[in-house]
Amino acid sequence: MKVAVTGASGFIGRHVLLKLSESSCEITAITRKSENLSGFKSKIDIMEMDISLPLENAYELIGKPDILIHLAWHGLPNYKSLHHFETELPVQYRFLSGLVKSGLPNLLVAGTCFEYGMQSGALGEDCEARPSNPYGFAKDTLRHQLGFLKHEHPFNLTWARLFYIYGEGQSEKSLFPQLKKAVENGDKIFNMSGGEQLRDYLSVSEVASYLVSLAMMEKDIGVVNVCSGKPVSVRKLVENWIAEYSWSIKLNLGYYHYADYEPMNFWGDNSKFQKLLRESE
Repeated sequence: MKVAVTGASGFIGRHVLLKLSESSCEITAITRKSENLSGFKSKIDIMEMDISLPLENAYELIGKPDILIHLAWHGLPNYKSLHHFETELPVQYRFLSGLVKSGLPNLLVAGTCFEYGMQSGALGEDCEARPSNPYGFAKDTLRHQLGFLKHEHPFNLTWARLFYIYGEGQSEKSLFPQLKKAVENGDKIFNMSGGEQLRDYLSVSEVASYLVSLAMMEKDIGVVNVCSGKPVSVRKLVENWIAEYSWSIKLNLGYYHYADYEPMNFWGDNSKFQKLLRESE
């Protein structure tokens, strides 16, 4: 089996490659700069490609994979930028539709919990998508575009809605790296929001494992939440990290305002994903 991964040198992509390398499948990692994956050269084929450039033979260039795990998306973490639907959305659809029309049979795309918009509580796949920022809107629009594409060019589509992720290789602007850096700098205080918002967090290694499992099913799964299904307050999460790593730092709660592009309390319902895992055993 041949599996290709876009965004392979990114935060999630590198962990997906590690998980895939445990299998017997042939792996092609697609990245803009091959040197970013120098540590993987003995295990996988690395393809330098800029998906924003029109390529009529992209499917052939990436080795005609049986499965594509599509993680590439530029412009983050600025969720409010118009770039997401003005520039990124047409690039994404052109690239993916070209692969499908050339014969790609199985596609897994990383979606986002921001597609749910400002809805609160436990969010299942049957909840209507109501994106309230440009990033969530662009992602959800791409999902609809691929759905229409399936009518003329049938293929298996898994739309993996990711919630909150933390771990090695994460952007320095994210919560965990900021906390870790503060500790390493010897800071006594860590400034953060009030921390009472409820979120759904998974480690990046868990997310990578789940994405690979879903892709390997080679099924037309549609939308599926990739999440823990367990709400946790951001304050509790940070306190757990401090305890886990025996860090000595105090929290300055309420220093930052809560984000206006997400609701105070929401998490994912992962019952569909858990059922898929049981059925695949």
